[in-house]
Amino acid sequence: MNVTQIMQDLERKHPGESEYLQAVREVLLSVEEVYNQHPEFERAKIIERIVEPERIITFRVPWVDDKGEVHVNIGYRVQFNSAIGPYKGGLRFHPSVNLSILKFLGFEQTFKNSLTTLPMGGGKGGADFSIRGRSDAEVMRFCQAFMTELYRHIGPDEDVPAGDIGVGGREIGYLFGMYKKLKHEWSGVLTGKGLEYGGSRIRPEATGYGALYFVNQMLQTHGHDIKGKSVALSGFGNVAWGAAKKATQLGAKVITISGPDGYIYDPAGLDDEKIDYLLELRASGNDVCQPYADEFDGAEFFPGRKPWERQADIYLPCATQNELNGEDAESILAFHPVCVAEVSNMGCTAEAVDKFIAARQLFAPGKAVNAGGVATSGLEMTQNAMRLQWSDEEVDQKLHQIMHSIHEQCVKYGRQKDGYIDYVKGANIAGFMKVANAMMAQGIV
Repeated sequence: MNVTQIMQDLERKHPGESEYLQAVREVLLSVEEVYNQHPEFERAKIIERIVEPERIITFRVPWVDDKGEVHVNIGYRVQFNSAIGPYKGGLRFHPSVNLSILKFLGFEQTFKNSLTTLPMGGGKGGADFSIRGRSDAEVMRFCQAFMTELYRHIGPDEDVPAGDIGVGGREIGYLFGMYKKLKHEWSGVLTGKGLEYGGSRIRPEATGYGALYFVNQMLQTHGHDIKGKSVALSGFGNVAWGAAKKATQLGAKVITISGPDGYIYDPAGLDDEKIDYLLELRASGNDVCQPYADEFDGAEFFPGRKPWERQADIYLPCATQNELNGEDAESILAFHPVCVAEVSNMGCTAEAVDKFIAARQLFAPGKAVNAGGVATSGLEMTQNAMRLQWSDEEVDQKLHQIMHSIHEQCVKYGRQKDGYIDYVKGANIAGFMKVANAMMAQGIV
């Protein structure tokens, strides 16, 4: 495999798709050595096939707001790879959504899902729609219009979407209701559903919970205890609140959260009362930082800045892709932290990742750290297929087992000759090999 040649070909075919090209480059560089030990992969053109989505669906989404004005958004579903199971991955409703971002997310999802050990392929979708400032009725009409087209291309054995940025329990409910109406059937076609209609316990918290189980395993493997450690995290969306809650339960102290407008530094750390207050703020659709600073003594708001300038033992980007850059990485490395882990998808730029690994910093990538969310979605699919619902304890136990297994795979493939564990390389190789072997078994399709 010639990574340079493959990337040049992709850049020519997909100009300007920077996020997608970044994600592909990272994986190819990690798996190059292993791939070249398998000439059968080269003959079957596994790389050339694995980097391209099996199918991309785009469609217009016309809908009417509360004032009677017509709007038109663009909807997408990228069905990336189905070698090990039906396409599985979230829907994102955000103005920044474009094909490059969804292809990067679908590509990452393929290997993340592979790591979970569950039979799920990779996919991603969404629309350039912003829920911000929209009424419940407007969100419902948009979701119904979106599903009117998407329903043709998804199903419990074909493609099972979930939530992502801008798509929470409310949106999943509206999407599921319309799917059920159009298809005349009840099936586990969407995950992240409410508990009353087929959802799994612990699903809203699962990404953050799983991330902290993984981080805790990393620390223990390297002789550290998470108790008493300070944690700087970004965001306060679906992922960050679960991470903050579980970190606090495990005895760590979360000292930062952030929003689009800046970050909060709270030296006293978050507790259950503060987390509940933040959830109320988030549910209202408002920014969380300034109101939090006004509410709690000792908390300080730093507008337009990022939490990576604060000293902490553990750093967890939990907001969005490429939120932590090379300059941020240098700031973090100067504090000599215990570990850094991406909880958001591709939360660090390639430059930042390179700096962490060059410094032999304990660092883990999103496709391993945040796989607990999709893993619990997979558990929801299983519960739906069996027509039952497991208890909190059963789901949490299975989530623990899955994150432990992912960590073991990363260590197996990522341990270097000097003893350093390159979790990026380990995660990429482990995820890739399972998908590649499945593709080999199924022929040229």
